[in-house]
Amino acid sequence: MDPASDPSSAQLNREAPWDAFDSDAYSEHNYRALRPDDHQIIEIVRDHFAAHFHGRRPERPVTGVDVGAGANLYPALAMLPWCREITMFERSAANVAWLRSQVAGYAPNWDEFWEVLLHGDGYAEVPDPRAALRAAATVQPGDLFRLPSRRWGMGTMFFVAESLSTSHAEFRKAVNSFAEALEPGSPFAAAFMENSEGYQVGDHWFPACAVTEHDVEATLAPYSEDMEIVRIALPGEQAALREGYTGMIVACGRRGAV
Repeated sequence: MDPASDPSSAQLNREAPWDAFDSDAYSEHNYRALRPDDHQIIEIVRDHFAAHFHGRRPERPVTGVDVGAGANLYPALAMLPWCREITMFERSAANVAWLRSQVAGYAPNWDEFWEVLLHGDGYAEVPDPRAALRAAATVQPGDLFRLPSRRWGMGTMFFVAESLSTSHAEFRKAVNSFAEALEPGSPFAAAFMENSEGYQVGDHWFPACAVTEHDVEATLAPYSEDMEIVRIALPGEQAALREGYTGMIVACGRRGAV
């Protein structure tokens, strides 16, 4: 077995083979077609952002951040009507290259995800989401543990904090870093795999730590106002994304003044 694919050899974030992440394999497995759980997540996040902005473009231009964007575009697409700039923050060199290619002109499979967003107030004001993403998004390599403080006016972080190491301390540190990067009052959405045991991408195994609704709430609550947490149950065995998790968790709220 490749040492990098052995779950016991990659415990902390710095020890995992992020630059060897197979972005195409991950996107193909997870997002080739819209799954019911992602459909539900998109609806929750879409309605949260639309309600925050009352379905209208904000008077003051907003900057957004997608922390640990990976090989997933729908968190950035969910922010598109509200942002003049979106920073897609990513550590993996492989994911950075994938994101840059998709921002230049994303693949047709993402149209299905945009169709769900179009059912929310304000999204129809974006006539050409490909052109809008190309104009707004910048892919920035970097370490999420070193995000600047109070930099962005809205944010997303999907399947990142619990999926970067086996350490609960690093999970909390990642959530804290995300929250602290947002300006007070900023709307946010974050998603987590519940009780993840780690995951295979291509030839490599990547670490995760098992988190629950309680862990998510306890970590985000000190930074949040009007937060709502939704657990999305694991679908039937044939429809599960992969082995080694028990559901998904979505947290939406506003950054508090702390």
